[in-house]
Amino acid sequence: MKEWILFALFMIVGLGMLISGIIYMQKEKDDMESVKIYRTVSAIGSIMVVVTTVLKFAF
Repeated sequence: MKEWILFALFMIVGLGMLISGIIYMQKEKDDMESVKIYRTVSAIGSIMVVVTTVLKFAF
């Protein structure tokens, strides 16, 4: 039960970071410094989603 709660928590946080990074990157597309920051946030979110999924279902 504890594993599923942690899985859901990390998935929600990872997806939230990924989606918010993409949305704000589109809004601030003229400011290259902001785009770099939001691209990093999106990358971290996608890595969290992938790692969480692999750890939950592969091991």
